[in-house]
Amino acid sequence: MLCIECWVSPGTYADRGLPFYRYPAELVAVSTGVFEGQQCLMTPRTRSQWRAMHTTAANDGVGLQICWAFRSADQQAKLIRDQLAWGGKLDYLLTWIAAPGYSEHHTGRALDLDSFPPAEKFEDTPAFDWLCNNTWKFGFKLSYPIGNDSGFIYEPWHWCYQDIIENTALHQSCEVRKI
Repeated sequence: MLCIECWVSPGTYADRGLPFYRYPAELVAVSTGVFEGQQCLMTPRTRSQWRAMHTTAANDGVGLQICWAFRSADQQAKLIRDQLAWGGKLDYLLTWIAAPGYSEHHTGRALDLDSFPPAEKFEDTPAFDWLCNNTWKFGFKLSYPIGNDSGFIYEPWHWCYQDIIENTALHQSCEVRKI
C-alpha cells in the first residue's frame, strides 16, 4: 500500500500554493440527483447555497446534479489506488486526483457537478454556461480553470463554495473559460 509521502512531497504541493485541507467541523447530507437515495456530505452553508443555486438553475431551465461532494483522505487514497490498479501512471494521476490531504473535497465545500441529463462533455453544456454566469451569486468558484497554476487539469465540473460572497472577485475568476 502506498503512503502519502510516496505520492507527493509536501514541498512540491506547497510550491504550487496548494494547502493541506482539514475536515470541517460539521457535515450534512444532500441528495445527489444521480441515483435515487444516494446522498453526499457537505458543510451546512455549502448545502444552503447549493440548494439556492440548484433551485435558481432549475427555474432558468438548467438541470444540475452533484456527482461528488465531501471525500475523506481514505476515499481519496482509494481513488488513486484504483487508478493505479487499472494501469494509471502516478505522475499523470496526480494532475487530476489530488493526493490525500490536498483535495478541496476534504473541506466539504467542493462539488463535482454534471448536467441533468448527464452530458459527455460537461463544458459544452448549457449547464456549464449557466454556472460560469451565475455561481458567483451563490459564492461558488471554478477551482481549476484552463491555465490554472495549481498543477491540476482543467476541471469544468469542479466548483467550490468560498464561505464568502465577494461578487466581483468571484465573478472575475469565472471568466477564465474554455477555448
